[in-house]
Amino acid sequence: MIIETLEVGPIMANCYIVGCENTKEAVVIDPGDDADDILMALSKHGLKVKYLINTHGHFDHVGANKRMKEVTKADIMIHADDEPMLSQLGRSAASFGLAAENSPAADRHLKDGDEIKFGDITLKVIHTPGHSKGGCCLYTDGHVFVGDTLFYGSIGRTDLPGGNYNTLISSIKTKLFKLADNTIVHTGHGPETTILREKQTNPFLI
Repeated sequence: MIIETLEVGPIMANCYIVGCENTKEAVVIDPGDDADDILMALSKHGLKVKYLINTHGHFDHVGANKRMKEVTKADIMIHADDEPMLSQLGRSAASFGLAAENSPAADRHLKDGDEIKFGDITLKVIHTPGHSKGGCCLYTDGHVFVGDTLFYGSIGRTDLPGGNYNTLISSIKTKLFKLADNTIVHTGHGPETTILREKQTNPFLI
């Protein structure tokens, strides 16, 4: 399995390319900005994008949806509760003094327990509301891509529309913490971590 991390946009969100080494099919998780950089990384690995997966609808994680879809024709996926944000990206970014292009509508809505298959890889969708109503994580083979649900030593903010602190804590403890302790956690910003480390040391969760 190919996993490449790119820090994109002014807020330095983590965008992930996950590719199948055998078939060269891939997904892009959270194409937040810098579409040309993402496309160059895909080309470097000889990968063809099948899906553009949004862990949630905040502009710093979906801002390159439009350009990526235009070039790759890949399907956009997001939970239905966060899809309304896709048409409001310009306004959302402007509130932070930044700019973003509105995204096309989703081609498929993610639901808890869904499986996303590409090449020899299957991602399992875990709905983890709290940072946003439609926040989702994606698990495969000892790796989980968590968007802004969980960070190294921290958790996602809950003061934005649709956020709820108690819901977020519940999502992490009842869903993510059921994964194996050695699961690598690929976060939406900052460094990766593990489930065990966050269980033992995250001040919000112990």
